[in-house]
Amino acid sequence: MRGARALNLPPGLAMVRDYQRPWFTSDLAAGAALSAFLIPAGMAYAEAAGLPAVTGLYASVIPLLAYAVFGPSRVLIIGPDSSLAPMIAAAVLPLAGTDPDRAVALAGVLALVIGSFLLAGRVFRLGFVTGLLSKPIRVGYLNGIAIVIMLSQLPKLLGISSPGGSLVTTAAGTAQAVAQGGVNPLALLFGAGSIAVIVGCRFLPGKLPGVLIAVIAATALTAALDLTAALPTVGALPSGLPAPALDGVSLPDVLALLAPAAGIALIAFADTSVLSKSFASRSGVPVDGNQEMGALGAANVASGLFGGFPISGSTSRTPIAVEAGAKSPLAGAIAAVLVVLFMVAVPGLTTYLPSSVLAGVVMVAAASILDVKTLRRLLKMSRTEAALLVATFLGVAFVGVLEGIVVAIGLSLIAFVLRALDPYRTELGSVGDVPGYHDLNRHPEGQRIPGLVIARFDAPLFFANGAVFTDHIRRLVAHAPDPVRWVIVASEAITGLDTTALDDLVALDDELARRGISLVFAEMKGPIKDRLIRFGVSSRFGPDHFFPTVTNAVRSYKREFGLE
Repeated sequence: MRGARALNLPPGLAMVRDYQRPWFTSDLAAGAALSAFLIPAGMAYAEAAGLPAVTGLYASVIPLLAYAVFGPSRVLIIGPDSSLAPMIAAAVLPLAGTDPDRAVALAGVLALVIGSFLLAGRVFRLGFVTGLLSKPIRVGYLNGIAIVIMLSQLPKLLGISSPGGSLVTTAAGTAQAVAQGGVNPLALLFGAGSIAVIVGCRFLPGKLPGVLIAVIAATALTAALDLTAALPTVGALPSGLPAPALDGVSLPDVLALLAPAAGIALIAFADTSVLSKSFASRSGVPVDGNQEMGALGAANVASGLFGGFPISGSTSRTPIAVEAGAKSPLAGAIAAVLVVLFMVAVPGLTTYLPSSVLAGVVMVAAASILDVKTLRRLLKMSRTEAALLVATFLGVAFVGVLEGIVVAIGLSLIAFVLRALDPYRTELGSVGDVPGYHDLNRHPEGQRIPGLVIARFDAPLFFANGAVFTDHIRRLVAHAPDPVRWVIVASEAITGLDTTALDDLVALDDELARRGISLVFAEMKGPIKDRLIRFGVSSRFGPDHFFPTVTNAVRSYKREFGLE
């Protein structure tokens, strides 16, 4: 009875039963280390999304507490992410105009809608939808995101204002401001210095927290030299705890956010799922994808209800927690509590944090997701997949984040259809003493059996390639060196059959029968045979038309015509 009740517990609470006392020290240390990074990173990603910096702290705290209850992964850290920031900005800012409060409310509603989509996906077990995002699409998307983020943060790094908008508009506005001498040298010095510190710490022995060092040093220097009037700073955070901030949003606003929310939900879950499974495989603890989808949905709902914005698994903060020794979701919950204490105790500390330093933090994070190696590899292996990567990159960078993803998925589906439309097909023959029958294109020395054609077609049969299949058979029969009496279709790779392709198959069988040629199948899968029966052609293709292997079919042919 106790086990049955345990099965109904959320995954995070179920872990409490297995929690080991020695883990607490490790979780406490990991939570402390993580909290030091959550504060600057959360604020930076909020600004990258065009939102007040404090919302990044709300989006860091509330989702971690929700995930500690509902999350199936022991070490995954969720929160604001650089890959989602431009997508949030693209969805929210056009509706918000210049009103920051409205932007916060719209971002909260966006998180609620995304969370609802993910929770619905959990109910209907839709974790498989991330399969729509192939590796070329994901790499192209991340590369495009990296460029968009870095260019959007460049004006803040230089201490200038920019009109924002598209990549081209931002680049043109930044170039014009630079040409007019509008660069703030002090802001640039702090921003470039923070980048140097963060990158430099990666090459030093030990695991120095470069982001934390850069933020503390810049804040201390600004306060000591009283530079708040000379360069833009983040400003003091509102005191108090996260609270609902959904006022002023209308039904038309919600409807306008539905399409962006669907795209962001897909990307957020894809990133989170891959990250969760990667760390789960290292620890040997399996993670259920549908549970992960539900937990991410609950975390987004919680974020939206309490002044935050959409979140996902963090590729930068999860490794920090793991390296610091995190053993359970308690590490994330501890980090969240420490961030809340910071917000309550010293909210004015960020008055001295230069905006250019946060821009530097975001730019370094964005640069770390650039992946040129995969593009070079794909250029050698598959030009089609390389083209998908480039198309996604160009779409995300120059058309729009959401539009680029939609176009890339469409191109990926088109590429799949094209591959199925024109699959590999060949003729088989015997090759010396090698058992079985082999591809004559790869083995031109192979031997054909007189009067027999053995055809192979490496794709499901459906409306777009049924004619391609029948033309392949006709061509082999027409070019056979001897009059053909049998055609054997090696059917192992034929994993699907629709009614259009079936009509093509029946027409081919009629045509071959008129010429005295029998059409038979070898190694056809059971479900395809069942479909033939369901389609009502079992009387045409009886049991004598099917053989378990190509070898059995050839043996029957030889026996029928006395060729053994």
